[in-house]
Amino acid sequence: MKKIAVIGLGYVGLPLAVALGEKRPVVGFDINAKRIAELQKGEDFTREVSAIELAAASHLSFTDSLDEIADCTVFIVTVPTPIDDYKAPDLTPLVKASESVGNVLKSGDIVIYESTVYPGATEEVCVPVLERVSALKLNEDFYAGYSPERINPGDKEHRVTTIKKVTSGSTLAIAEEVDALYADIITAGTHKASSIKVAEAAKVIENTQRDLNIALMNELAMIFARLRIDTHEVLSAAGTKWNFLPFKPGLVGGHCIGVDPYYLTHKAQAIGYHPEIILAGRRTNDGMGPYVASELVKAMIKAGHTIADARVLVMGFTFKENCPDLRNTRVIDVVKELQDFGCQVDVTDCWADGAEAEHEYGISLVDKPEQGSFSGVIVAVPHKEYAAMSAGDLRGYLKADGVLFDLKGLLPLGEADLRL
Repeated sequence: MKKIAVIGLGYVGLPLAVALGEKRPVVGFDINAKRIAELQKGEDFTREVSAIELAAASHLSFTDSLDEIADCTVFIVTVPTPIDDYKAPDLTPLVKASESVGNVLKSGDIVIYESTVYPGATEEVCVPVLERVSALKLNEDFYAGYSPERINPGDKEHRVTTIKKVTSGSTLAIAEEVDALYADIITAGTHKASSIKVAEAAKVIENTQRDLNIALMNELAMIFARLRIDTHEVLSAAGTKWNFLPFKPGLVGGHCIGVDPYYLTHKAQAIGYHPEIILAGRRTNDGMGPYVASELVKAMIKAGHTIADARVLVMGFTFKENCPDLRNTRVIDVVKELQDFGCQVDVTDCWADGAEAEHEYGISLVDKPEQGSFSGVIVAVPHKEYAAMSAGDLRGYLKADGVLFDLKGLLPLGEADLRL
């Protein structure tokens, strides 16, 4: 049985390593020594894997040393693929991971990528790095595969083993081997694509499709606000039709939906096609933070509040509910816009790590917001703890005539002053 190394132990890599480690020898590798020490103690800050699940993966070990993965023959790369400040793909983590693997790559080994990329990236970017560092040749000395991750952080129902897996390989025989490897742990089954490029494209359009649908809902929310119609009430009525898609308006961040479309548009522009619909959706979604802030400010002015130095409480800072993941959170756009208006903004989040929020965004999270102190409250992320609160509980943070903005429609119609 081939020994596997999983490169990168974040929200994607760790659950995969644990699932594989229940059945076969696996080494989880990460350059973050602190992360390795945490996992060796049976702790996972992402809360994706429990201590019991870690203990059940009896064939799994963790390391930050390349020497300890040198005897592996299958390498699965699960590092993040973010965008830079100019919305262009940042392949630095992927290139560095490929260099690391290249240093221990041997004849007969297989390197499988799970990181989300544009069609062609595996063979055009990653493989050349592997070849340069190892001095080996693809499909002569080593082989490649691509099986896009489909992890949904914070989702305890759809786990790595219960989500159908797309697989592919650099040759027909390797495609079969890669598919068999995943089929051994994926109870939902696998789908073998005809090529690595097809598998890459399938992944990138999954999130592009969601991004466009949410952009449509956000645009509808802005239209309905002007018509003085409640968007969620409209969606509830429209949802009675059997084929109406249940998307809702909101902030679009995170490491997938708010990022992946830029990978596709980058590649499209590189081959001479200038996409319009995809980028229009991105512009709409990227503009929702300032829109939310301006709607709150207008409501506060109408309620008689002075905006300069007005205190506003933002509840929730992660990119989605019931998850500590702060990557690419668009709540920061709301915070910055309110600060530009002159507001004093307190941010609280019962799931986020305060040190990470401070390091990544310069935000000092407040553990216990003061009651009766705020001119406005925005429930930005529907964590289960906030969903359990009543309108009265939330209004307890407000001054007289303060404005409650229920961003995600947690409360029944009419109980908040604003919602998308």
